[in-house]
Amino acid sequence: MNRLLVAVLAAVDAVVAAVIGLGVVLVPLVLGWFTAFSGADWASLWPTGARIWQLGNLVPLHLSLDDLFVASSGVAADAAGFVVSLAPLALAGFVLLFAARSGRRAARAGAWIVGVVSGTVVTCAIATVVLMTSGTPVASVASWQAILLPTALYLGGALVGAVTTAWGDGDDGAIDALHDRVDALSPAWRAVPALAVRGTAIALVGLIGLGGLALLASVITRGGEMITLFEAAQVDAVGATGLTFAHLAYLPTLLVWAISWVAGPGFAVGTATAVAPSTVDLGVVPSLPLLGLLPEQGSPFLLLVMLAPVAVGALAALSLRGMLTQEWRAEGMLGDDAEPYLPRIALAASVAVLTAGTAALLAVMASGSMGQGRLVDVGPSAGPVALAVGLEVLLGAAIVLLSPRMRRDVAED
Repeated sequence: MNRLLVAVLAAVDAVVAAVIGLGVVLVPLVLGWFTAFSGADWASLWPTGARIWQLGNLVPLHLSLDDLFVASSGVAADAAGFVVSLAPLALAGFVLLFAARSGRRAARAGAWIVGVVSGTVVTCAIATVVLMTSGTPVASVASWQAILLPTALYLGGALVGAVTTAWGDGDDGAIDALHDRVDALSPAWRAVPALAVRGTAIALVGLIGLGGLALLASVITRGGEMITLFEAAQVDAVGATGLTFAHLAYLPTLLVWAISWVAGPGFAVGTATAVAPSTVDLGVVPSLPLLGLLPEQGSPFLLLVMLAPVAVGALAALSLRGMLTQEWRAEGMLGDDAEPYLPRIALAASVAVLTAGTAALLAVMASGSMGQGRLVDVGPSAGPVALAVGLEVLLGAAIVLLSPRMRRDVAED
């Protein structure tokens, strides 16, 4: 495909991603403006929607409440300004998936670098326009964050989609050169890099599944509390709809919290708080319906859930062991000799490190500030999450990858 056409299509993808993201935010706001906020200034509609879109793209918001509002509501003067940086990851997830789709298409067209650069530049331009047209004294953002973070988010998704596709299909360029270097390795090591990435993907899918199961269990056991808090909000139909959409936007954020809980370190809902399998120390939390799903107490028996990530690592390694055996058998390496240990050790360690790094990145994206005071520290901590996930996946992967082959397998060879 012509490079110019690839660039144009990638630019269109970036525009569509931004328009859909802004539309998802603006449509409910417009409906609310027509109904619940009919007396509100229409000039503030676009800045409000733009700030929500920026928050969804991981840009922290600096809120400054009006003096009249502070005086009438009884809010303390020192609480009039605070930062909200806990992002609704549904918007960020959409951007990553859409960008990855655009990167894959550019790679299949044989010009992934052009496609990634084009989409990233257009995203940067859109972020700049949104920043320049959405000034408001109530909610401000740092200019460099408002431009760089949405751009980096789109670039990351596009690169993942493009590079993974180019690795399989070839690109007659840098990826093929790297592929040739890997192919030049000894037969024992040749398959390790690709299998490490594949194993990481399997482990991540498994962790997301575990987080989903933990979240489902919380809904089953604590759903009544969530409904009670929803009813206590005493909102009308428009407010209930807006509250529901906000909770859906934060559902992926809560999913990352659940993954951190399953792994063991847990997460915080305020400074000096902890929600982990063995202990729950919360204190006073905001009366948000979604936070009604938080457990009231922990138990030492719940530490058994930490075996689930170990099982995920073992499941990923089980798939990799079969692929690695097939590769070595094709190279004529599996006779009476034992399988090489070092490649298997490296494969287990690589899967653990890559999975831990991705878990740390997710923890960073799912943490931040919800307000002032103790609410500046909300979400999982990247370091403990990465350490726990890495060790658990490493243990499961090592058990499977380093175990001796069954005699039946040796006989078949």
